[in-house]
Amino acid sequence: MAKVKLTKNELKRQKDMLKRFQRYLPTLVLKKQQLQMVIRQVEAEEAAKAGEQTSLLDDLARWIAVFGDNQCLEDLVIITGIDTSTGNIAGIDIPVFEKIEFEEVPWNLFHYPLWVDAGVERLKKLLALDAEVRILQEQKRLIEEELRITTQRVNLFEKVKIPEAKENIRMIRIYLGDQQTAAVVRGKIAKSNLVEV
Repeated sequence: MAKVKLTKNELKRQKDMLKRFQRYLPTLVLKKQQLQMVIRQVEAEEAAKAGEQTSLLDDLARWIAVFGDNQCLEDLVIITGIDTSTGNIAGIDIPVFEKIEFEEVPWNLFHYPLWVDAGVERLKKLLALDAEVRILQEQKRLIEEELRITTQRVNLFEKVKIPEAKENIRMIRIYLGDQQTAAVVRGKIAKSNLVEV
């Protein structure tokens, strides 16, 4: 704890700081709660997308197994770009998935099996879900980092700054009260000395 001046000006400064901390703390607590809620939503959305991705992957594997052809679908699906936008949650910018773009790759209908159209579509959906999951993971990482910082600030205010300001105010009041009492006593002693003279 820093050395505090025991003056009326310092008392006013400490009171102003305490008022500022107490006014700012509820905002931080609200931000912390909002970030926790958003993290739960992102986790739920990520789990749903991952489940959808797993079922789509199983469906694609069955298609390939049924038709017994090991042709490489990856050669027919080429990602040209993933479009994202920027969203704002509790004052932080996060990436938001918009769409994924694929290059149109022509294929020889005589060279590939009949199910290749359905397989390519499922693979595109699978890659889009994979991109969404990766962006959701990035959102979660950014929000968790902001939550960590906000939690540190809340703890700093609750456990350090507010109690420190209250203790400083208490010490200054005691000191100023003692000084006032001492001044009154000195005045009475001086008055009684004047009366005796």
